[in-house]
Parts: sequence; structure tokens; C-alpha cells
Amino acid sequence: MHNDCMTTMTVRNIPPAVRNTLAANAARAGQSMQAYVLAVLTEEASRRPHADVIAEIRARARTMPPLDGPAVAADLRADRR
Repeated sequence: MHNDCMTTMTVRNIPPAVRNTLAANAARAGQSMQAYVLAVLTEEASRRPHADVIAEIRARARTMPPLDGPAVAADLRADRR
């Protein structure tokens, strides 16, 4: 995960309640605040943006045949028997 070109980031004006919550979470995880915040940032950076996921779902939905409400309801009733 670490390489020779690590960047330093400074975050200013962190409210005390946020700092305290991060410190408590780090302590529960058995990590320093530095390690904990780095893990949180790394996790966040690895997630796909919600807009991308929604766009992919919509694109897939356009390739599917339209649903027939009465047929779906009939299938559900048949499955319950």
C-alpha cells in the first residue's frame, strides 16, 4: 500500500466532536489516529461514486424487456402455492 511517493495532507478546522469520534474509533480499532484516518480515506477512495452505480443500473435496465405487471403478479401467486 505504501510507496516512495506518499503525500501529506493537512485538514484544518476539524470540530472537536469529529476529532473525538475519530480518536475513539481509532482506539477501538487498536490503531493510531493517523492509521485509522488513512484507512478511512483509503476505503472511501476505493468506492465507486453513487452516480456511476446508478448510471450502470439504468443502462442495464434499458436492455431488459419491460415488466408485465399482471404476469408478474400471477407468477408470484403461483410461487406461493
